[in-house]
Amino acid sequence: MSHPRDVLLGSQAGSVQLPVCDHYSGVEARMRKSLQLQAEMTQEFGTCVFDVTLDCEDGAPVGGEAEHAALVTELAIAAAPDARVAVRVHPVDHPHFDADVAHIAGRAADRLVHIMVPKVESVQDVERAVQALNLAGATDLPLQVLIESPAAVHRAFDIAAHPRVQSLSFGLMDFVSAHGGAIPAHGMSSQGQFSHPLVVRAKLEIASACHAHGKVPSHCVVTEFNDTAAMQAAATQAANGFGFTRMWSIHPAQIRPILAAMAPSEAEIERASEIVLDAHAAQWAPISHAGQLQDRASYRFFWQVLERAHATGRRLPDAVQAFFAASDSLTAQRLP
Repeated sequence: MSHPRDVLLGSQAGSVQLPVCDHYSGVEARMRKSLQLQAEMTQEFGTCVFDVTLDCEDGAPVGGEAEHAALVTELAIAAAPDARVAVRVHPVDHPHFDADVAHIAGRAADRLVHIMVPKVESVQDVERAVQALNLAGATDLPLQVLIESPAAVHRAFDIAAHPRVQSLSFGLMDFVSAHGGAIPAHGMSSQGQFSHPLVVRAKLEIASACHAHGKVPSHCVVTEFNDTAAMQAAATQAANGFGFTRMWSIHPAQIRPILAAMAPSEAEIERASEIVLDAHAAQWAPISHAGQLQDRASYRFFWQVLERAHATGRRLPDAVQAFFAASDSLTAQRLP
């Protein structure tokens, strides 16, 4: 019988699937520690639960951009074979953008999961980045982009529709700064960013644009990295209140709160498992579960709950885990 993902998602089966956490670091010692932590947590959870993005935009010292690009390239090449490593390059209008892409993508494209391009304003900026990647020989390397201004938010649906783009991230602090003081500093806090109308509107536009085109909406950073409760509360609000399925981390202490917030509860996993397994046994015909009718529309929802559980390393019943083992095996066979 066909895999649940193929049966239930149909045309959505090609939607982008990414780890729920994207961890950024730009200082050499922290980049190395981030890659080590990723390997340790992959072993702990049985799956890679966060990407490591090596940062050129904020990580490279002024005047040392070329040296930093060389460093992140070597770190990516030296990473473990199953590591998920990405690089944030400079914006497309920065003097070092072309050199970043030529060196990093030209040498390490086969070791990278994506390139992150900041300060994207339009589809034309995306095309500019695609052209640079293609010139570097990285014709299949996906793009992720940062939406950081009101104009970019206005164009979010067009940007998300581009076939090379797999995720849109929200750049909170640049977005607030772009309003020339019209949004108070509180709008950048872990609480204020979920209440100021202009910030809320931007987040909803980005999330909606991504879901409309099968892409991944990635939530912005929380700067209070020493406040674990605030971090988890913000991640929970981003996931449950705004529809984000991925979030940035800028400190190792933020990774586990993001995983906890993005993961389904044990009760949700148990219910989803029962319904999907019963539906599978019924060859996806309608069933009754706990006195409620379930059909393919609800099967789709509960299968997505299980996908989220798998992505966050949650324990699944053996019969459900077998679906993911089969899917992982097929993916490995397709890899070059």
